Amino acid sequence: MPVSELKFIKRCVEFCPKTEIKNIPPNTRGIYALLYERPKIKKYDVVYIGMARGRQAGIRGRLRSHAESKKKGHLWTHFSAFEVWDNITEAEVAELEGLFRHIYARDTRANRVNQQKHFKKLKNVCTKSPKEWKP
Repeated sequence: MPVSELKFIKRCVEFCPKTEIKNIPPNTRGIYALLYERPKIKKYDVVYIGMARGRQAGIRGRLRSHAESKKKGHLWTHFSAFEVWDNITEAEVAELEGLFRHIYARDTRANRVNQQKHFKKLKNVCTKSPKEWKP
């Protein structure tokens, strides 16, 4: 049996235009990012990070919902999607998403549509300084 390259991520696609949403398999669980392309500088800004952790709501459905949203639909041009392995729990997917959202919480561009500003569970384990990380 081959050994996986990554523990959480089974496969991914990056920097795909919205027109590629239809090619994401239904009920794909994982993390996705909505991106805004800046063609002049050939870069992408993170607009939103989300998750599809349950079997009923896959990444494709979430992306379609964002694309159809009057509030969010025009703010992004591309997406990246990261599918998790089947043995990854919903709680683990939520923790991954929470970590990414926490990282982008103070990024002025990424905050435009993110409702959750911080990952509360992460705040419970955060310390003020690495000096507090005593063995």
